[in-house]
Amino acid sequence: MRKGIRTVALLAASSLAITGLAACSKSNTPSSSKTPFIGVILPDSGQSSVRWETNDHPALEAAFKAAGVKYDIQNANNDKTKFQTIGDSMIAEGVTVLMIVDLDSGSGSAVLKKAHDAGIGTIDYDRLTLGGGADYYVSFDNVAVGTLQGQGLISCLTAAGKTKANIIELNGSPTDNNATLFKQGYDAALKAKYDSGDYTKVGDQSVPAWDNTQAQTIFQGMFTAANGKVDGVLAANDGLGNAAINVLNNNGLTIPVTGQDATVQGLQNILAGKQCMTVFKDQNLEAKGAADLAVALAKNQPVSGLGTIKDTQTNQDVKFKQLTPEAITKDKVKELVTSGYVKYADLCTAAFAAACAAAGITA
Repeated sequence: MRKGIRTVALLAASSLAITGLAACSKSNTPSSSKTPFIGVILPDSGQSSVRWETNDHPALEAAFKAAGVKYDIQNANNDKTKFQTIGDSMIAEGVTVLMIVDLDSGSGSAVLKKAHDAGIGTIDYDRLTLGGGADYYVSFDNVAVGTLQGQGLISCLTAAGKTKANIIELNGSPTDNNATLFKQGYDAALKAKYDSGDYTKVGDQSVPAWDNTQAQTIFQGMFTAANGKVDGVLAANDGLGNAAINVLNNNGLTIPVTGQDATVQGLQNILAGKQCMTVFKDQNLEAKGAADLAVALAKNQPVSGLGTIKDTQTNQDVKFKQLTPEAITKDKVKELVTSGYVKYADLCTAAFAAACAAAGITA
């Protein structure tokens, strides 16, 4: 088995250690007399990524069922008012731990504050809510995600024989701290190329709420402004990458495009030669780590193996369960199928059967 592809054994090994009674601050530690009840608010059903319902929801649910705890997982469907309504409802229902993926820091912070005031333990999942004061954060090294994207684009352009290249950067939502971290990573990876003049940035815009429809319009505008003279696209995730690919297809172009999340659509684009790489963030591993942490908090038990991350708004350290991402190129897509992370039937539909066969991917 090749390094980096997560397995059930790795999931088990990554579980947070539970050893005994905890000594936590009274203000945000669930009472040991309460029955563990974990609430989870996911952000959307596909606007930012399809991952939330196709991967995270079932993975979290499986972990909570295995732990035998009561849980409630709801989706805000990209609606900040609904997000806060769900939060109010879960707090009123008596959750002992609340885990959220914020839509923005403002609405996320409001929910976290109410939870803290009610003595409920809180976890930021995948996205750090700046200024929110969550007790814990579980996510991948998101600067590293961006670094892999930048390095991936350089490798793809080099493989295509491009020593000089015009680049468009299609960034994630400006209200998502992860998007800021991704950009920090890929801008650093590309800096030497920009500084030397080998690469020229001909477009650089963010996409509100990671909306793929807006992304296509935004990319079309940058593409037109560059007179179609674009050699590579740093797209912050697979959805944005596909939006760019739609425009490129309409103009008869195939150039290196990056992505993230290793979605079925992104992997299909890679197999078809339309996207050069994505970044694999094993949501099963992330969900398992977050669920283990939530269960430990709900049962008033301590956890180990945590670092810290700085909340740049409050300058406070947040306890951080950090996971490692992996770059996926065409030669690695097969590993995601072999490991069971991606189903053959989902990936290798009729339109992509030949591409799967060419990549050595079989049922």
